[in-house]
Amino acid sequence: MQRTSSTRRPTRSEHRLGAVTVEFALVAPMVFFIVFAAIEFARLNMLVNSMENACYEAARRGIIPGATVANVEAEANQILQAVGAVNSTVTVTPAVITNQTPEITVRISIPLNDNAWVTPNFTKNLVVGRSCTLTREITPF
Repeated sequence: MQRTSSTRRPTRSEHRLGAVTVEFALVAPMVFFIVFAAIEFARLNMLVNSMENACYEAARRGIIPGATVANVEAEANQILQAVGAVNSTVTVTPAVITNQTPEITVRISIPLNDNAWVTPNFTKNLVVGRSCTLTREITPF
């Protein structure tokens, strides 16, 4: 009996032994970038919508008779604090609300560098702002 040496042929999976690792190394950074960017822009969207709501609610607080600028600013800051916005600027025009004040304007600006969750690189040095103007409820005296 004659013995033949067998040369085993490598299977297909042995040829692709490191393919998954290489593909993961190429694709994973892009996937992570997209996920973190989506989180960051969702935060931006939440801040902008909360700012619009805070402007409106604060202006509503200011149009009622007897309201003060401190009431308006407190209302806006309370809403902004609920979403974790820091270093926001609330400006109320006019500086003093009287019975003859025809309208109230509330402006809010938020620096995104201080309000980023993941990294501030996506919105570097960007400040977003919103305003709302409402006519006051003037009661005749």
